[in-house]
Amino acid sequence: MTYEDMSSRRDCLRWLGATALAGASLACGAASLERIRERGTLTVALYKEMPPFHVDGKGIDVELAQALADTLNLKLSMLAFHADENMGDDLRNMVWRGHYLGFGPADVLMHVPVDKPLIDDTPQATIFAPYYRERVVLARRLDRLPQLESLSGLGDAKVAVPGQTLAGWLMIGADGGAYRGQLNTQWKDGAEAARALQRGEVAAAAGLASEVESVLRGDARFAIAPLPSPRAPRNGWAVGLAVKKDATELAKALQAGVSDLAASGRLGQIFERANVAWQAA
Repeated sequence: MTYEDMSSRRDCLRWLGATALAGASLACGAASLERIRERGTLTVALYKEMPPFHVDGKGIDVELAQALADTLNLKLSMLAFHADENMGDDLRNMVWRGHYLGFGPADVLMHVPVDKPLIDDTPQATIFAPYYRERVVLARRLDRLPQLESLSGLGDAKVAVPGQTLAGWLMIGADGGAYRGQLNTQWKDGAEAARALQRGEVAAAAGLASEVESVLRGDARFAIAPLPSPRAPRNGWAVGLAVKKDATELAKALQAGVSDLAASGRLGQIFERANVAWQAA
């Protein structure tokens, strides 16, 4: 028996004690597709407070999780959690081991970057089925900033941006920190920053495309375009699903489900209901 096996068993026992009190019914470790079908429930881990993908039990990832459960003829059980310090921690806690506080793992984790370095660094998980391509954008009031070829075109305009995010770091460091004095970084996410722009508090707002579009898309007063910064990922990044490495049949079934939803147009419709333009990964 390896240390990994012993650790998993200790986590499992600790989890059983906690969930017995809570009345939970998840199985320790990654269940096979056969065991999941016997259970009748697909347990999906979802990030808390991630607009427009999941907020208070609603959002794109919630609808997609339900659609995937439906394709497998299973009920959906959502396991919502707060992001840890890095993606590796989230994969450990929600996919292949379980959290030390006694919850997880789930059968599948949503919204995982389908990124080769992350895949290579996480041999305990399978990361697959990209369902959206995210990117960093800048939205602006057209009456204040009718043209914006580069960030220097902002002049002294105020910009809302969530500080502790990729968009925030890019804006804070852009052009040697030239725009720091005009950044309002109090917002927790790009949706909040976009609402500040909508209210007229700033002339521009930066954030993830999904966040900004969910608030401003379709409003003719604003333009939304990729952040004009050479440091911003040019093609964005894909997000998909993750399961434990040995859950091969589950991975195949979920991949087929995502592919069918994309081909039928249902995946695009899920994004459209959140006012987000679906970007195929």
